[in-house]
Amino acid sequence: MNAHIENTLFNDRNAAVLDHPADADHLKAALRTLGGGVSIITAGEGETRTGATVTSATALSVEPARMLVSLNRSSSTWPVVERYGHLGINIVGADHESLANQFAGRGGLRGPDRYRGGEWTTAVSGAPLLVDAVAAIDCVVEEAIERHSHVIVIGRVVAIRIGAGHSLLYQDGRYHDVTAR
Repeated sequence: MNAHIENTLFNDRNAAVLDHPADADHLKAALRTLGGGVSIITAGEGETRTGATVTSATALSVEPARMLVSLNRSSSTWPVVERYGHLGINIVGADHESLANQFAGRGGLRGPDRYRGGEWTTAVSGAPLLVDAVAAIDCVVEEAIERHSHVIVIGRVVAIRIGAGHSLLYQDGRYHDVTAR
């Protein structure tokens, strides 16, 4: 397969300069146009449990089974993932929108209080997993690469639970239910 893409706007040396500078605000605006699957990242045990809502969870490879998640280094989640060496990737559906908001920090809940309203179990790695998630992927940290404001976590998949339903999507600052037509 040829990965080369011809686009005269980007390849023409005489093309006009794009209309926005390459800064953080404009990059965020551009990325808001990209819909992403919503996952709740969970880590810790008991009173040290915490987590975050992300659209950055994706497969790095299927053989060997590895996941990739980008976490803000200043978040409360990264130090817990680092300490425990595990993370749960809970792919959520439309029924989990309020839980996704809690883990995104809306409403001010922190740490184990973010787990309110969900039914949780403990995975093989020790990570908390949402019982009725569309799918849940249990990982142990294989590698963490710190770059700029974020850390790229590569997780070795140790267990997978497949539930029912369709994943929730996030685009342009709001959630989208892909089952709604």
